[in-house]
Amino acid sequence: ERANLVVPAWFAAYEREQALPVVRPVRVERVEPADPDDPGGPLRVVAGDRTWTTRTLVNATGTWSRPFVPAYPGARTFRGLQLHTHDYRGPEALRGRRTVVVGGGASAVQLLGELAPVTDTLWVTRRPPVWRTDDLTPEAGRAAVALVEERVRRGLPPASVVSVTGLALRPQEQAAAALGAYERRPVFRSIEPDGLRWADGSFEPAQALLWATGFRAELSHLAPLGLRGSGGGIAVDGTTVVTDPRVQLVGYGPSASTIGANRAGRSAALAVLRLLQGREAGAALTATG
Repeated sequence: ERANLVVPAWFAAYEREQALPVVRPVRVERVEPADPDDPGGPLRVVAGDRTWTTRTLVNATGTWSRPFVPAYPGARTFRGLQLHTHDYRGPEALRGRRTVVVGGGASAVQLLGELAPVTDTLWVTRRPPVWRTDDLTPEAGRAAVALVEERVRRGLPPASVVSVTGLALRPQEQAAAALGAYERRPVFRSIEPDGLRWADGSFEPAQALLWATGFRAELSHLAPLGLRGSGGGIAVDGTTVVTDPRVQLVGYGPSASTIGANRAGRSAALAVLRLLQGREAGAALTATG
């Protein structure tokens, strides 16, 4: 709760002290070439009846506005409460409800840590969790980010950093561990009105489903630029889109993690500077040549 107050206050102070000309609220519908006959020229940003033209774009829409919930047979018949981590506001709403937490990432581990002491929980994951027994050193964190970077550099959909680093229990989650909260079951076959059915026919009653199944990058407004490759993702080097260096993606791939985000802003700023300086140098060469 304190973070909900401190983080916005910090950004508000930064915006004020740097005198940043932030325009809000704005919902960008699409980004497209300003001139279709000039594929390397300026971009047009369209938001309703407002438009902006720019030589370069830093896209930092991230993933928070696009929570992912996988489709399972019978999901609409479930009579209990279903919510995604995007909408989770604390354990009180689930107190007393037998809650199934679905997902194998750090969010699921943290949610079970909060919920297990106040209600009956069941953990479901697609794959057995990989637990990290050592400390996550800065070197190990950088190595994990590098693996994700290599994936997006090849144009593949990004994987989460935690899938590389593994999972760890913090001190505040030890009570949940003692209650058996981290004894997981494989994914169920279908959802029924009062619970879940597994492939072997077994059934588990449930009164709430909490989907800790992650997010997807919100990039639909960039579709007119045709950035996605045959691998299903967008090839990115650092934060720069390989096929269109006018575009920087911050909050995509490695920079969608806490570890990777630490350097993403600086990386994008330097890339923008290089692009603009390169174009100015090219214009000067043309003028004097």
